[in-house]
Amino acid sequence: MPDISVIICTHNPRPDYFRRTLEALKAQTLSKEKWELLIIDNASKERLEDNWDISWHPRARHLRENELGLTAVRLRGIRESSGELLAFVDDDNVLAQDYLERIIAMPARYPYLGVFGAGKIEPKFEVPPPPDVVPMLSMLALRSVSSAIWSNNPKDFQCIPWGAGLVVTRGVADRYLKLVKELNVNSLLDRRGQQLFCGGDDLFSWASVGVMQGFGIFPELRLSHLISAGRLDRNYFVRLVHDHSFSHGVLRYLLTGVQPCPPDLFGYMHMLLHGLRNGLFSMRCQWASARGENRAARFISENMLRPIEVSSKEQFRGEPGESLTPSLG
Repeated sequence: MPDISVIICTHNPRPDYFRRTLEALKAQTLSKEKWELLIIDNASKERLEDNWDISWHPRARHLRENELGLTAVRLRGIRESSGELLAFVDDDNVLAQDYLERIIAMPARYPYLGVFGAGKIEPKFEVPPPPDVVPMLSMLALRSVSSAIWSNNPKDFQCIPWGAGLVVTRGVADRYLKLVKELNVNSLLDRRGQQLFCGGDDLFSWASVGVMQGFGIFPELRLSHLISAGRLDRNYFVRLVHDHSFSHGVLRYLLTGVQPCPPDLFGYMHMLLHGLRNGLFSMRCQWASARGENRAARFISENMLRPIEVSSKEQFRGEPGESLTPSLG
């Protein structure tokens, strides 16, 4: 049985980017005997198995998942994998050569964490981002921390690992399967074709809390995120903001009971003033977020959704040198 299952979730990958993703995996310092590789082709127009040779890895498999959506692919990956640690890698991620070797040592160092991920996700832009887009770049899963941080409060967004290089234990993966079933809103948990829904990454941290563990990010876990010119387009960001607001509004309600808050007349006036001060693109993003909140409120009402119960315990925030279960009291 391998120690790690590397799961690549991909839909119509860009060939030059996907090649770099695979080359980075091929160059990993961890022996290939200690990890397996699953490439899950999510209904790509051309079957990846016909075009991508992975015979360089002794424990690699191509799988095809025809249900469109990142959540469906992750569920398939969890069920098909056999490692005690599951590492999710996107088809535009380039892992540092020591990434797998570092994550295999994490459970012994941090046995109280069920989810962990990259503290340094650095962009490799195809073209320079427009100046007015720069403040929004964090939405492309970019981050950089100088020291390890962890928590078991799933509202502590600073500590939640993102999907690029996300690692979960088998126990958390099993809880994630149950949590997705309980939520019963698979269609809006994550990217699905042209829809840019978000929130599925967060669910792994919620699942970790559900099995009485925490989550964290570590600067020694490093990767590059290849960002195409199309993902720096202003219209792309407006779509991303809307879909993010909608999907997170629904998930926030299901997990915490907090209702979406569409803006009132004062809120719309504030957005207008914000746009006058900060420019048209910023105002478009504000309006997109408001539309997303409105859509979330309608979705909750029309589908008669109700919050679910998620296990919790005393909340903590940790940094290197602190005790394993620091108390807030």
